[in-house]
Order: sequence, then structure tokens, then C-alpha cells
Amino acid sequence: MAQMMDKAKGFLAEKVAHVKKPEADLSDMSVKNVGRDGATLGGRLDVRNPYSHTIPICEISYSLKLAGREVASGTMPDPGSLAGDDTTSLDLPVKVPYDFLVSLAKDAGKDWDLDYEMRVGLTVDLPVLGNFTLPLTKAGELKLPTLSDLF
Repeated sequence: MAQMMDKAKGFLAEKVAHVKKPEADLSDMSVKNVGRDGATLGGRLDVRNPYSHTIPICEISYSLKLAGREVASGTMPDPGSLAGDDTTSLDLPVKVPYDFLVSLAKDAGKDWDLDYEMRVGLTVDLPVLGNFTLPLTKAGELKLPTLSDLF
């Protein structure tokens, strides 16, 4: 009986491993807005749904590091759903307070950019499997706006 259960578990694990899953890509970060209370950085998450029906997104969690220091993290609960057989674009705004920006400006150097690393966890509710999290990481350089860009 135990041998039969092991075969069933192996069969199920193999089938689940080959289930189609959504694929996602995180675009480069950029400065979207600068206001009195800080700056809003933004990225775009493009998610491809291989199924013919919509899939609900449970949440998006994120963490942003600038110059090696974590400056923002959080979650976006219930940001919508993924359209069937299509690519859905989701905006990911991240607010960074000025005190972090001032301390990071010293690290920007002559070229006026910062190295960043954005980690995103996109949690979707897949049929049969339940909640499934797609981990994404994007690293690059964030160009800081100059005074001429602001005025």
C-alpha cells in the first residue's frame, strides 16, 4: 500500500510541475514624481496569463534597495486580475521619503545615478494549485532628476 501511495505522490508531483504558470517581467525603475513629502519611483510589471480565463491577483509585495540600502517595502493587496490569454501591465509605484534621498544623494557621485535592486513577489490564485508566488528581481541604475528636469 505504501508503494502505491509513493507512486501516486510522484505522479501528482510530476503533473503539477508541468502545469502552465503565468510569466512576468519587471521593467526598469524611473522617477515618476517629486513632491514635498518625497519622490515616487515607478516600475511596470508585465504579466502573461497562459490560461483562457482571468486569474485573480492576491497581492504584490515589493522591496526596493538603493545603493545597497533598503529604502522602501510594502504590499499592494488585491491589485486586480490577469486577463485571459493576454499580457496585463501593472504599475508599481514606490514612495521614497526625502530623508533617504538626501542621504543617498551623497552616494550618487558625479554621474547622478544610483544602483537599485527591486524585488517583487506577485501572488496569484491558480486553479487547483491555489496561491502561487512569482518571484522577480530587477537590478539597474536609476537616473536621478537634475534641477533642470524639475523646473
